[in-house]
Amino acid sequence: MNTLGLLLGISLLFLGVVVRSQSTVSEVIALYKYETKTLQIDDSTSVAYIDEGVGDRTLIMIHGLATYLPSWYPQFDHLMKSNRCIVLDLPGYGRSSKGNYPATMSFYANVIRNFITELEIENPVLVGHSMGGQIAVTTVLEYPELFKELILLAPAGFETFTDQHATLLKSATTVDVICGATDDQVRANWKLNFFDMPETVEFMIQDRLKIKEASDFRLYGQSVVRSVSGMLDESIFERLKELKTRTLVAYGANDALIPNRYLNPQLTTKSVAEKGVEQIQNASLTLVPECGHFMTYDQPEVVNEIIDSFLEE
Repeated sequence: MNTLGLLLGISLLFLGVVVRSQSTVSEVIALYKYETKTLQIDDSTSVAYIDEGVGDRTLIMIHGLATYLPSWYPQFDHLMKSNRCIVLDLPGYGRSSKGNYPATMSFYANVIRNFITELEIENPVLVGHSMGGQIAVTTVLEYPELFKELILLAPAGFETFTDQHATLLKSATTVDVICGATDDQVRANWKLNFFDMPETVEFMIQDRLKIKEASDFRLYGQSVVRSVSGMLDESIFERLKELKTRTLVAYGANDALIPNRYLNPQLTTKSVAEKGVEQIQNASLTLVPECGHFMTYDQPEVVNEIIDSFLEE
């Protein structure tokens, strides 16, 4: 290669690095498999979402901590055949806006309420997974007039923690820890979510690895950290008795994340689930065998059957 060609090659390589460093999380992750729409909630907050299907209900699916709307694809693909289905990226995640958001449960509940109001959605049913379940419960508690039914998959918030344990969890969850995770650590953390991790989740792992190059990656990390604090600071367990909605609760029988095996070793997933459901006036509980925390991909067909049965009652 001549000198000019070598300089040009170096320049292009440098340019590529600069372009990658200036790309956002939204630009780095893979395109969504459905048409993506955007709703402006306020001056600093926009929500990306997919919206397909027609039905008497509108199912609004809320993802868990550190994930995004593709975590619902197996349910969305199926349920949209007989329902209107919406999956959104919470602010701070996926293709939604990144910013200095509080990322608390009440913040997200307000976003969900405004989302429903702006789109004039009638008969909404919140379907929440993990942290999304705690957000869904918080939303229903804050705006009970909007909801008649509620679906919770491996919901956070049923397990309780002492103040000492909450402080320990917060101190261990920092932006540096989230953003500094190695590729091997990211994969190991993903594997903990499953009884038997399927190959179908590889694209989400790849997205998580790619966003480390994004210019707003630390804002994503900040949202994760503040979401953890939000879950701990805005406990829902004592308020579950206030729920008036007909409620479905499902957990994976082999959930390795709920309960926390280090802080609450005396608990089981079954005991956490049953104690939470006992507080709710009109709730049913299903434990899915050979299923971990990430129920939507670990046992998608079974989860779809459970939801179908609940909606048909």
